[in-house]
Amino acid sequence: MKYGYFNDAQKEYIITNPMTPKPWINYLGNEDFFSLISNTCGGYSFYKDAKLLRLTRYRYNNVPADTNGRYYFINDGDTIWNPGWQPTQTPLDLYECHHGLGYSYFNSIKDKIEVNLTAFVPLHESCEINYLKLKNLDVSSRKLTLTSYVEFCFWNAVDDSTNFQRNLSLGEAEVIGSEIYHKTEYRERRNHYAYYSVNHPINGYDTDQDAFLGPYGRIGAPKAVTENTSYNTLASGGTVIGSHRIEICLEPGEEKTFIFVLGYAENPENEKWEAPGIINKTPARDTLSRFQTDEQVKEALRSLANYWDELLSKYTVQCSDEKMSRMVNIWNQYQCMVTFNMSRSASYFESGTGRGMGFRDSCQDLLGFVHLIPERARQRILDIAATQMEDGSTYHQYQPLTKRGNLDIGSGFNDDPLWLIAATASYLKETGDYSILKEQVEFDNNPSKADTLLEHLKRSFDYTISHLGPHGLPLIGRADWNDCLNLNCFSKEPGESFQTTGPSEGPVAESVFIAGMFVKYAREYGKINELLGNRYESHRAYDAANLMYDSILKDGWDGEWFLRAYDAFGNKVGSHENEEGKIFIEPQGFCVLAEVGIKEGYAESCLDSVEKMLDTKYGIMLQQPAYQTYHLSLGEISSYPPGYKENAGIFCHNNPWVSIAETLIGRGNRAFEIYRRTCPAYIENISEIHRTEPYVYSQMIAGADAPKHGEAKNSWLTGTAAWTFVNVSQYILGIQPDYDGLVIDPCLPDEITELDITRHYRGTIYHIHVKNPHGRGKGIKEMLVNGHRITGNKIAYVENILDYEIEVII
Repeated sequence: MKYGYFNDAQKEYIITNPMTPKPWINYLGNEDFFSLISNTCGGYSFYKDAKLLRLTRYRYNNVPADTNGRYYFINDGDTIWNPGWQPTQTPLDLYECHHGLGYSYFNSIKDKIEVNLTAFVPLHESCEINYLKLKNLDVSSRKLTLTSYVEFCFWNAVDDSTNFQRNLSLGEAEVIGSEIYHKTEYRERRNHYAYYSVNHPINGYDTDQDAFLGPYGRIGAPKAVTENTSYNTLASGGTVIGSHRIEICLEPGEEKTFIFVLGYAENPENEKWEAPGIINKTPARDTLSRFQTDEQVKEALRSLANYWDELLSKYTVQCSDEKMSRMVNIWNQYQCMVTFNMSRSASYFESGTGRGMGFRDSCQDLLGFVHLIPERARQRILDIAATQMEDGSTYHQYQPLTKRGNLDIGSGFNDDPLWLIAATASYLKETGDYSILKEQVEFDNNPSKADTLLEHLKRSFDYTISHLGPHGLPLIGRADWNDCLNLNCFSKEPGESFQTTGPSEGPVAESVFIAGMFVKYAREYGKINELLGNRYESHRAYDAANLMYDSILKDGWDGEWFLRAYDAFGNKVGSHENEEGKIFIEPQGFCVLAEVGIKEGYAESCLDSVEKMLDTKYGIMLQQPAYQTYHLSLGEISSYPPGYKENAGIFCHNNPWVSIAETLIGRGNRAFEIYRRTCPAYIENISEIHRTEPYVYSQMIAGADAPKHGEAKNSWLTGTAAWTFVNVSQYILGIQPDYDGLVIDPCLPDEITELDITRHYRGTIYHIHVKNPHGRGKGIKEMLVNGHRITGNKIAYVENILDYEIEVII
């Protein structure tokens, strides 16, 4: 069942039924100010940090669902309705929600009144614009009342939702003309405030929620709206809202427009604390002056569209498979940019109050956006590296506003350090900018403890080789990529820290997955040092990678697939010897991705085992059989019901690892089959089963053991976006940046016989035409570069060549 359709020409997904299985959302904002907006106008806004600088409230897991957003009530006689359907839920004669790139557009009709609402965050601005049009389609004049509504948050979203004994005495607001200012806690040594304004005279306002809703009132039928009035309240303690009331008369065919602005502002630095309780309105009014006219708003929308067109032009594909083209050209890259901005911090599944930015998460996300915004990727790498400890370990998460490590989560995830090498290698391959390695970067954000980024990479490398277990495999610590595989929890007392020196002094659980990671990224570290002329360090890295390779084959191979781990007692995890959890997806994908076991013939065996034991029609499960009872020695993984999350759910994030692995052994049909099963555009017509948005990836889909097999959760903010783009762009389509040029190495399914790719790389545009006439899929038969046949499949980077025409025959 579909709830809408794709419009590729406009780069939109158009929802035609507001009652989607879950709220289907979009992200507004690219720099400092962000908003989430659902298909019913729900969501919230924040400045830089969803926890510490939240502008508006959102009620998670509320009944009714998707409560709070930017609402516009229309009183038309006895009828009250909203252009986004919520919160009145009045049936509409027409409803459309167009989620586009950085904007959402609503088109609704009720009783011959048409309303268009466009919501977006302009480039380089700290505000959300709501551009509202009302048009009379009737033959007679109509009198309407328009009432706006937002509910302000008291900045710290955690304190706002818990500390009511204090917060219900804090609320302060000020109204000047059509400008509503939210200044709660401003007198408490804060220099920022929020505002909500409209470019039109108003007939009334409210800032006190209690008065606006009425006793025991609800947002679906506020007392002020049902009485078609406003009370001109100024909040004093309690909950602060922003509401304007505008009385409108529309002649037949007449259209009127209104520009609402929700913004964040700060007093100038020299006025920060000099006048408590008094805000300098000049910064807000400077912003408002830029959005007073229709033409100003339309120009901002044009700039936003041009920004996304330019960004997404850096990698495009045209081929017979429109769904793959749609995802590659639009939605997959768009989602990669959202994960760059948000990491895992703010969605409809992450409240924005806890996780902040993830170390591992942000490093992996970079793989998917580095080609789009390399200059911002550079800064992100430096920010991430600054949360690393001197011993090479890392905070698992950090807050985006302070860029400081999250002490509540701490460290101990022993895969984290290696992801810094992965991110840096990806950046170097894309840009050739080796100057980043010389940048001085603090450890633990301590100015007195800093060294070069290259030294940070060395500490990451050394952390792994100094934390090896009895089998020569890396110690897992608190967990590896699978946060819920806590193999040391049985041997660790509450509050006890993980050992950091050697296997004889603490938990000895080992990870075959980290071992595979180490082989891949130790080789990248070795290559970086080789290119820098650091011969000793390069050889040391290559030797360590080779030694780990041998350890994996000796003690990490189970006969038909790779083991997952050894627990704290030296027992195998992910072995045919286990009754449950015999095989896990992660080491099968990542070890082969690291080319472990390919020449020995192990790769085909383990990938065949994946297909035989882990495949479902909705994707590859994380492990099988599912754990039926809780195992203290395994930790959180066995706390989930069978088929959900890490307990045999389908983790979309690591399905691409297996697809990439299949391309490395030349099985293009199988690689593409894996790609399609979790790709939203291919499963749009089962949205009633899948439930999350059909235009972006979700983290997890319920596995075969679950009663709701096929149901997705945790959409938008997932490493699936970056890894899937790496898979499809670099391995299936086969355009791979390398340290000294661009490698062309497609691995296509039989059905794709021809395609065109445009790839921007280091200031050069590569126009690549690929022919797969015999359905072979893999292996370059012939390659012409600007009309000249070349040997091999790498186009060496040459400065000042601006354009390449490339013909490839597989």
